[in-house]
Amino acid sequence: MEKLRFETPDMTERNIDKIAALFPNCVTEMKDEKGKIKRGVNFEMLKQMLSPDVVEGGECYEFTWVGKKASIVEANKPIRKTLRPCKEESKDWDTTENLYIEGDNLEVLKLLQESYLGKVKMIYIDPPYNTGGDFIYADDFMRTQKEEDEQMGLFDEDGNRLFKNTDTLGRFHSNWCSMMYSRLMMARNVLADDGVILVSIGDRELKNLQAILDEIFDTNNKVCCFVWKSRAKPTNAGNARFKPQKVAEYILVYSKIPPENMIFNVIPTKQRTYPHNDEKGNFRTTTILTSNRGTFRRETMRFESHGYMPDEDFRWKAGKETIDQLYETGHIYITDDGIPMEKKYAHEETDPLYPIYTYIDTDLSGTAENGKAELSDLIGKRHGFDTVKPTALIKYLIQTFAGREDIIFDFFSGSATTAHAVMQLNAEDGGKRKFIMVQLQEPCAENSEAFKAGYENICEIGKERIRRAGEKIKSENTTAAQTLDVGFRVLKLDETNMNDVYYSPEDYNQGKLKGLESNIKEGRSDLDLLFGCLLEWGLPLSMPYKSEEIDGCTVHNYNDGDLIACFDKNIPESVVKAIAKRKALRAVFRDSGFASSPEKINMLEIFKLYMPEDADEIIKRVKVL
Repeated sequence: MEKLRFETPDMTERNIDKIAALFPNCVTEMKDEKGKIKRGVNFEMLKQMLSPDVVEGGECYEFTWVGKKASIVEANKPIRKTLRPCKEESKDWDTTENLYIEGDNLEVLKLLQESYLGKVKMIYIDPPYNTGGDFIYADDFMRTQKEEDEQMGLFDEDGNRLFKNTDTLGRFHSNWCSMMYSRLMMARNVLADDGVILVSIGDRELKNLQAILDEIFDTNNKVCCFVWKSRAKPTNAGNARFKPQKVAEYILVYSKIPPENMIFNVIPTKQRTYPHNDEKGNFRTTTILTSNRGTFRRETMRFESHGYMPDEDFRWKAGKETIDQLYETGHIYITDDGIPMEKKYAHEETDPLYPIYTYIDTDLSGTAENGKAELSDLIGKRHGFDTVKPTALIKYLIQTFAGREDIIFDFFSGSATTAHAVMQLNAEDGGKRKFIMVQLQEPCAENSEAFKAGYENICEIGKERIRRAGEKIKSENTTAAQTLDVGFRVLKLDETNMNDVYYSPEDYNQGKLKGLESNIKEGRSDLDLLFGCLLEWGLPLSMPYKSEEIDGCTVHNYNDGDLIACFDKNIPESVVKAIAKRKALRAVFRDSGFASSPEKINMLEIFKLYMPEDADEIIKRVKVL
């Protein structure tokens, strides 16, 4: 009988598997820190396998910093944690397909690797910008300034500084890059093959962020860099004449595959009318000539076509081949004044569309001031956020890069603008997009306005915003109110549900043995265990489920048979038979639910009896914890 492991995948081992499949001669054996034999990669051999020439020397083009290797190791390292459901803080728990997850986003990303592998169409994040201060995301591989200086070689063997380091922000650049690198590595795994990631950033770390994204997603997979006019006017307008004023931010966009192989959405504007008609159908007319004066002058675009030659002040909008073809297909007609015009037929045109420009002006997206005002209108002015992205900006990005039923993921949720934008857009176009928000439980300072308003941490602000925004949207869109999903399941990062039982024989004593009567931690509910199993088996966390009583035992049915679980003790045979008869794709029981090993063996035989067609797979599909 196999047990569930409740540990995130070891990404290093998976990567070694992939290398071994391609280059088995590059995988060797080595000793770990405890002297035990393990698999490793002969990187010198791997470099040679990937080069047509003899590999010599260590010089190459690369982007690096102190702590980069540690951030890669940290990203690949497995963890033993779980996500615990919190129904009391959720909204519409039973029906919603949205998620709000509290906890460090690197660890949450690791836990979601199996459940959402390749399933997210769009990731949007607005990470903390590097302002030269310490980060709330203080990962284990972060460096102090002293460690940074030592690894950069700023001291001689006697500890004397070799030269004055005037860039006191070196550590902060390194820490910020390490923080982002590991998270972006994990984020790439959950993106769909045609998915995109969008990252908002200021100019301080723009070049570093682009270098990281180039490395993780490939330079050829850069879609664009949006310039967003985030402010209508400078924050320090009084001194604008003395120095340049920042009114823009940037949004880097990368895809998993080359963007030329992707089709991006375009946003319809108002419907055009086609007032004229002929034997080909309804059409509208537009000019086919344009100015040929000043900077618009192009003499090569002045040519004769079907007897018409523009005068010196005008030229054709298109080349000769196109103009000739328009004449020949009846798309050009001459007015009474002798001016050529183009016919555009309704059946040949799609709805008028916004082009996707890389400059996003305020009339399309709103400003940071608008975003802050939106949040203040919902939860009051004492929210503590200095800058907030407007929902109009996020809606525009979602419309451009995601479909109407896709998953939108934001693992730096902040005030939850992304969730608000998803709900608002669904109300406007009838979409069924889902959101996943992840936010660290960053505490609000006790002297802050947010704390005084009753918010202990940022998560409380984000959840309250989603609740109020959802109700406001429903009240303003009565036709969509019945089907609009404005709920969210709250999940909180915590230590594993399982007790630590990894002791050497000499470490055991009577007290420990008594404490290990159950391998499940005290205080963990059936719902905790169920969601732990969902993560272990890689099932989405937003599917419907129900529970029922069968012969005194509680049986959980997730997504109509994707997983059926019973975590009671002393489970009678009748309950096992009832579960087996439903032929679930997966079934799980508590190890202590059976009094003895023979009873567990009998349970497997019952499943084989009622599911003979799957007898060979039963041991993989029925497990205990």
